[in-house]
Amino acid sequence: MDQQPSTLPQAADLYGDIERTPTTRWRDYLPGLAVAVLATLAAASLADRYGAPLTLLALLIGLAMNFLSADRRLTPGLTLASRELLRWAIVLVGARITLDQIITLGPQSLLAVVAIVALTLGAGVVAARALGFGAAFGTLSGGAVAICGASAAMALSATLSERRVRQAELTLVLVGTSTMSSAALVLYPAICEIFQLNDLQAGFVLGASIHDVAQTLGAGYAFSQPAGETATIVKLARVALLAPVLALVALAFPQPLKISGAKRAAPLLPWFVAGFFVVAGINSTGIIPASVSGLAADVSSWMLAVSVAATAIRSPLAEIMKAGPKPLLVGAIASLTSLGAALGFAVLAL
Repeated sequence: MDQQPSTLPQAADLYGDIERTPTTRWRDYLPGLAVAVLATLAAASLADRYGAPLTLLALLIGLAMNFLSADRRLTPGLTLASRELLRWAIVLVGARITLDQIITLGPQSLLAVVAIVALTLGAGVVAARALGFGAAFGTLSGGAVAICGASAAMALSATLSERRVRQAELTLVLVGTSTMSSAALVLYPAICEIFQLNDLQAGFVLGASIHDVAQTLGAGYAFSQPAGETATIVKLARVALLAPVLALVALAFPQPLKISGAKRAAPLLPWFVAGFFVVAGINSTGIIPASVSGLAADVSSWMLAVSVAATAIRSPLAEIMKAGPKPLLVGAIASLTSLGAALGFAVLAL
């Protein structure tokens, strides 16, 4: 039976199999784009003033502006911001890492990072199933915690597609992950102090367990400069696992596409994931100047923030409110799993 078109706005449908990008004149995109950009600029101003994460503030401001989703004049621009900008933001995330940085971590710690990511993602799936949710939601929530917070959540939702993860569920994961990451910035360095970890151990724990990149670096350097440097390398190793995890998720959750009444399989490796590999590989050669690489990373952060703001503006808040706190427990269980595994490795092996 043919699937009926969804009445809800789609924010993370990067394959374009659920909601087509509106075919309109270029100026029709401007109102929605302007709203998303202005929301992000407001978030950036607050982030600079109070030192809060840009992604979290963009999400909260977008949710506060959710009433604008009823204005159909904004739909083309918000759709473009939440889909096309997200695709390119994922590609540019590769500018944040190099292979040399990952190799510096050492094989034992690198294997531990891979194991912690896998364990955390698995804990998300198990917790989701135990609480009555699907494996796709567990993959989304656990993967966001395991890899790099909002960036991973948006990328995973793109690979899973709206057929398996609804926009309300994506927004819940974004809210929960951003909140837990902000709490981790304050609590995790204190936990390292309680366990009397040295700089190497603390850096590994903070880099292997905190959700978002900004909070990881903030917590690491708050503990000490050596801990901050170790946390940065460990976190970069986790970010580097985004592309292989996306490829595995694409294998585990194949998405059919409907074209002219027939169905065909979605690409095994979406172009934005391939682009992530290419950018990371080129950045590893040293051909790209550091200034250009840094600029690409900054642009990626901004594009992601605009995409998150657009996603929040278009989110069906009524569904989110009906969900209650239970979906957030999946992320909390994944977070505790990640922290526990990182602490165990640091105490026993470092």
